[in-house]
Amino acid sequence: MSDKKITEFFQQIPLFQDLTIQELDRLEEITISRSVSRKSVIFSEGVEKEAVFFIMEGLVKTYKTDENGHEQIISFLKAGDMFPHTGLFNKKPYPATAEAIIDCKLFAIPVRLFEHLMTETPSIAIKMMHVMGDIIRELQEKLQVLTGQDVKYRALSFLLKLADQHGQMKDQQITINLPMTHQEFANSVGTTRETINRLLNQLTKENILVVDRRRIVIKDINRIKELLENK
Repeated sequence: MSDKKITEFFQQIPLFQDLTIQELDRLEEITISRSVSRKSVIFSEGVEKEAVFFIMEGLVKTYKTDENGHEQIISFLKAGDMFPHTGLFNKKPYPATAEAIIDCKLFAIPVRLFEHLMTETPSIAIKMMHVMGDIIRELQEKLQVLTGQDVKYRALSFLLKLADQHGQMKDQQITINLPMTHQEFANSVGTTRETINRLLNQLTKENILVVDRRRIVIKDINRIKELLENK
């Protein structure tokens, strides 16, 4: 990929939205391109953080593993997303494991090279920290909404989030092309696979959505919103 295209990609990333072209060029100089095949682990939970990644193409899931070996899905990430969310200003180890759901093209910014760049160009760090403050406030507001809600509310909210982030509208239906098992869905909202099976089956019977192993088709997004409003 040309340097120009890398810079154009970074211009679309909210974290870098206030950087000048010259500052983006400096960032591009330390950026590494990586191709990752499906099912490959990009980094593991607890390992020293060496780089922060941005998705150019593909899908990635991040998850934690409990003492019994069960996955707790943290997030599903698409093109344009950064991970880990702890970012470039935190020296702690990787907080979760990241795995490619499909073949991915990534950009990696090595932490040590980034720290050196901040020393040389502190204006980049100041601008990025201002944006990060806004992102943190937005995440806190979303967390307050979900805290204390029941499983059905969390699951319906998760469906809307998937539709917003990964959905494609066609013929008044939203197709979410995300190969996600019922167990992964359950892990994402903190419940059991059996509970999610019952909920998705009920929504299917009501002709609200269709689910298979590789996608979710939401046939009536307004009905999901109505169910949420009535919770």
